[in-house]
Amino acid sequence: MATKTKKQTEEFEYRAEMKQLLHLIVHSLYTHPEVFLRELISNASDALNKIRFRMLTDTNVVNPDVDLKISIEVDPKKQTLSIEDTGIGMTKDELISEIGTVAHSGTLELLQKMKQDNKPLDANLIGQFGVGFYSVFMVTDEVTVETRHADPDSKGYRWVSSGENKFTIEEIDKKNRGTKISFKLKDEHKDFAEDYRVKEVIKRYSNFVDFPIFVGKEEVNRVTALWHKPKDQIKDEELTEFYKFISNDLKPPLGHLHISIEGAVNFKALVFIPETGPPVFLKEHLEKSLQLYSNKIFIQDDCKELLPEYLRFVEGVVDTEDLPLNVSREVTQSSPAMAKIRNVLTGKILGFLEDWAENEKNKYEKFYKNFGQIFKTGVNSDFTNKDRIVNLLRFESTKVDKGELTSLKDYVSRMKEDQKEIYYLSGEHREELERNPNLEYFRKNELEVLLLTDPFDVFIVPSLDEYDKKPLNSIDKADLDIKRDEKEEKEALSENLANSLIEVFKQTLGDKVEDVIASKRLVDSPATLVVGKQGMDKQMEKMMKMMNTDYAGSKKILEINLSHPLIKNLGNKILADTNDAILRNSMLQIYEGALLLEGALESPNEFVSRMTDLMVEATK
Repeated sequence: MATKTKKQTEEFEYRAEMKQLLHLIVHSLYTHPEVFLRELISNASDALNKIRFRMLTDTNVVNPDVDLKISIEVDPKKQTLSIEDTGIGMTKDELISEIGTVAHSGTLELLQKMKQDNKPLDANLIGQFGVGFYSVFMVTDEVTVETRHADPDSKGYRWVSSGENKFTIEEIDKKNRGTKISFKLKDEHKDFAEDYRVKEVIKRYSNFVDFPIFVGKEEVNRVTALWHKPKDQIKDEELTEFYKFISNDLKPPLGHLHISIEGAVNFKALVFIPETGPPVFLKEHLEKSLQLYSNKIFIQDDCKELLPEYLRFVEGVVDTEDLPLNVSREVTQSSPAMAKIRNVLTGKILGFLEDWAENEKNKYEKFYKNFGQIFKTGVNSDFTNKDRIVNLLRFESTKVDKGELTSLKDYVSRMKEDQKEIYYLSGEHREELERNPNLEYFRKNELEVLLLTDPFDVFIVPSLDEYDKKPLNSIDKADLDIKRDEKEEKEALSENLANSLIEVFKQTLGDKVEDVIASKRLVDSPATLVVGKQGMDKQMEKMMKMMNTDYAGSKKILEINLSHPLIKNLGNKILADTNDAILRNSMLQIYEGALLLEGALESPNEFVSRMTDLMVEATK
């Protein structure tokens, strides 16, 4: 709510969440104070890009002939700093909405969680939260913003705030368009009022801003369209610096790809694969994509049309002559040139990853562990490149050490001569899967099983159907084509006794299960639960239940090991009395024990109570 003073200055109170956010930023989170300057320069650059883009088609703006630049002035004696741009400026409404409220929903909750977890907010994350402007309050107690929008009928405004409870806005006489931000530095940060310190920060963070940055009268940055330089003339340090600038990452990239294409489509590109993925709580912010240029002129940030969604982790720049300078987002979405660039770029990046997978396996596995989740979704979305993506998939396996990954190609190369299928098992983590009774047959017979521990795998692997003409099959399925060991057959219950036992199991469990059958896969365990023909992978069922609490899932099939001593003892027990309480309770206990191993037991109290009763009977 705004109030007016006698000086016609309107006073606004920050919303409660904004107050909390500012307090967190200033007092708790930032670990690199110098990034306030990077954020202010980045905002100025955005404003300059906007006016440059507008003036491609509309020169009816304030000061149409003024140079596009960023000017920084410092005064060591007064301990002041100001940064001014000749960009598009802000209206009064934008002052209120863009620097008076939280930028993104959920931002406050994320930052509070980081504080609770004692995790400092590193410099490379600040911009991703959309709260970069407020980092200025780390180094000052009060900020003044003077701005005028580029519209000819616009007015000038002054915004002032101490970053605590309120901010004020008043109308001022400002002849030129653009924005000037000025403030006095706190004593502990007075070094930022020195020329050398400001230049040092610019060269570290902002050397590749696409507009000249002046400190006093000296132009500090050297604007270079790095992607237009020949590959052999670009130094590694330049690549790293450019990557850090466009990505807000403090670490060097894992790798880069420099592309120059002439022919049916013409474009140059410089793209990077980050060394690390974003934190878990920022996974949803993988929306930032490539920057689009036309003849070295910035056209569009976050151009999603340049890459399919499963490659959105790639950072970089694409510059093409095949688009007009006044291209709109609507045009980029339907442009034939964009479609061609997308196809070529996708193919080049896949080729780059294929080279890593073949020749730099450690680097590829590092990439896959960081970005495999988003990358593998291409199997279900990019049917043109599906085979290439499938060859780049990696999985844990019973034949590779913990932490290592294997490809389907390598799995097939290790298959036994008479093995017809590729086997897999899904679960939450490797340790759980290695304890799964369904693995016993495969372990005994040295048959490799892929261990799918990524939740995304349950969407990807079933859709593959086969690889190298070999079907992929879950070992949780009841209809596996496996043979029972002859020795175990001889040691098992007789067929008549086995049939009688199975019938009593069915009577006891009733509609808790789809069926009860003799197992071919169990070696050491008495029983296991498997999925019927119409059933769904248990990991998929877990995800369905998370999305819909009313989802009950399908009934499972209980397989019993007819060679196991416990099952054989129960077989002998039915000869005396099929209604024996210990017999029936043991069957329930076996079933619920299998549920427990799956993490699906809903009544542990009954399970423990029944176990106690059985132990009492056994120790009489």
